[in-house]
Amino acid sequence: MMISIKRTLLWHCMLFCLGLSLLWSTRLLADAITPLRPLPSLSAARAALGKDLFHDLRLSADGRISCASCHPLAQGGSDNLPQSTGIGGAVGQVNAPTVYNAAYNCMQFWDGRAANLHEQAADPITNPAKMGSQWPALLQRLQQDRPLVARFQRLYPEEGLTQTSIIDALVNFEFSLITVDAPFDRWLQGDSGAMGTLALQGYYKFREFGCVSCHQGRLVGGNMFADMGTLHDYFRDRAEPPKESDLGRYRVTQNISDRYQFKVPSLRLAIKTPPYFHDGSSPTISDAVNKMAYYQLGRSLNSDDVEALVAFIASLQGKHELLN
Repeated sequence: MMISIKRTLLWHCMLFCLGLSLLWSTRLLADAITPLRPLPSLSAARAALGKDLFHDLRLSADGRISCASCHPLAQGGSDNLPQSTGIGGAVGQVNAPTVYNAAYNCMQFWDGRAANLHEQAADPITNPAKMGSQWPALLQRLQQDRPLVARFQRLYPEEGLTQTSIIDALVNFEFSLITVDAPFDRWLQGDSGAMGTLALQGYYKFREFGCVSCHQGRLVGGNMFADMGTLHDYFRDRAEPPKESDLGRYRVTQNISDRYQFKVPSLRLAIKTPPYFHDGSSPTISDAVNKMAYYQLGRSLNSDDVEALVAFIASLQGKHELLN
């Protein structure tokens, strides 16, 4: 009798511990993605100035390219081209990522060569394949615009219109480009009707298949680097042989272990920003999902899996006044 009681107690104890383990695992998975929220303490006036600069063609050497040329805000903050075109028809090396929610990235650019948005915002302006300007000539052009100079003087009284204040205004604007109130975020916060059945199925598959191991956090990505082709050789299978831009993080660190590593892109607006990957080689979101499952997870998906995962990715799209 005593032995039977002990066995029963042991069995219940094991079930209790198993239940706690499952509850903890579920909680960790639920917490892997968190709602996206606006950044606090923004200067609305500086952000408005940055918005005007973002669309100002004078920032480019030939007066034909603005930041918005490669990052049209109504299209999801990306131009939907494999590689963008800069001044003189120069073609960029990698696909232009969205500027929406970029403030929450761990680093900027696919290879992480910019630690923050201040470093990132300065790069395209002087990059010869993008806007191709030189700061002395650019400042001279803008200083001929008296209303603009007065505006900078009012908002930056200690320095006026300078390289530093131009970059700061652009960054303030980028800080404002946070997409909020996505269906998935509403569901995370307790709105059980915010997600459709198919999108919820996609979310559970996203967790089950292991996608969440790289695509997590508030951006569902953007917070780590990963090999392009973890379980299968992406570059061997691609029609085009590897080139300099495929080296990824290695170009910054010169560490051989960083070769072919790229910042994991956010999925927040992925539904609106084809083509995909650093090389822009994947034309549709369904194709990208299939390839990522194969090359990163070693999985072959059926059409139902892909449809559900795409529905989940669509549920990550939040709202912003500049986004259609």
